[in-house]
Amino acid sequence: MALIIAEIGTSHEGSVEKARQLVDAAAQAGADCIKFQWVYADEILHPNTGFVNLPTGKIPLYERFKQLECDKAFYQEMLDYVHSKKCTFCCSPFGIRSLEELLSISPDYVKIASPELNHYPMLEKLAEYRKNQKNNGEIPVPVIVSSGVSKLSDIEKALDILGTENISLLHCITSYPAPEEEYNLKLITNLKNIFGVLCGVSDHSLDPILVPALSIACGGTVIEKHITLSRKTMGLDDPVALEPEQFATMVHVVHQSEAVLRHYGEVEGTRQILKQIGEQFEDKVQKVLGDGVKKLAAAEKANYGRTNRSLHFMRDMKKGETITAADIGVLRTEKILTPGLSPEFLETVTGAKLVMDVSSGDGVEWKHIKAI
Repeated sequence: MALIIAEIGTSHEGSVEKARQLVDAAAQAGADCIKFQWVYADEILHPNTGFVNLPTGKIPLYERFKQLECDKAFYQEMLDYVHSKKCTFCCSPFGIRSLEELLSISPDYVKIASPELNHYPMLEKLAEYRKNQKNNGEIPVPVIVSSGVSKLSDIEKALDILGTENISLLHCITSYPAPEEEYNLKLITNLKNIFGVLCGVSDHSLDPILVPALSIACGGTVIEKHITLSRKTMGLDDPVALEPEQFATMVHVVHQSEAVLRHYGEVEGTRQILKQIGEQFEDKVQKVLGDGVKKLAAAEKANYGRTNRSLHFMRDMKKGETITAADIGVLRTEKILTPGLSPEFLETVTGAKLVMDVSSGDGVEWKHIKAI
């Protein structure tokens, strides 16, 4: 049976009451696992990253994330409430502080979101924790890794750090909404064969049936999709989320597709699923299946280097100053800033001297530092 994850994310907007309503809706719709996001704005963005348009007007994106911050007690309460609904609890951290606090409440799953696939300091901390668990005779906490806005080499680097034990990998397109025709779902089979891990899809498309059902036909064993009480509410991801009735439809179709595979076997079952979906969606199916080659989707190409992590200066600095660890953030570039070096160069940059003045928020580039 596929693990079906209802991604609440930050749709609760900091309200315990709304969060409980979302958990209730997800559980009633048939989700196996319910997911949150552990947000601290300064782990994600620089304050100067730019603006986001909301129905209430244009506000700094950093401030929007600040509004979504919750304390540890909120997540502990949500974990307990999710468990009371007989579902498992999953959560995405966005930096070392949120990761350590998440691990302290013993989640059922840790989710690494696509933009954090190259947050190497956080991945290394998680890998160390899992290694210590194993050394103590425990089963390492399961980790689900999304691979949107990434290349094959990015996935390889992340799994080199995390390992493959108790790891699931989700194919994803980092675009909101994501066009179904660009999903290239045959990649699920190829990623499973390349890395030897369970694979599935994190689906940001709007339809509740097409991508989830075809992902099952391609061997997917995990399906993640956003849920909201209403697409008209103020959550950052609400416009691309499924409302509860739509989510229940998705769950039904996924289980139906699994039943077809069990009844007919893998080869004939896959053919039957493709035929059934094809009757409903006509010429879309082959486009959604794609060619199975890992590449950036057209809808996310412009995000590569901006949505994922790079090194940024956290204060104005003068020529001749020595860069300390506190001077550098491993952040998403997002709206208006210039991307910096990959986080893999954090230790190289730390301790280097500047050869020019820099401004807070600038992406760290080789031209900024003296050769070491």
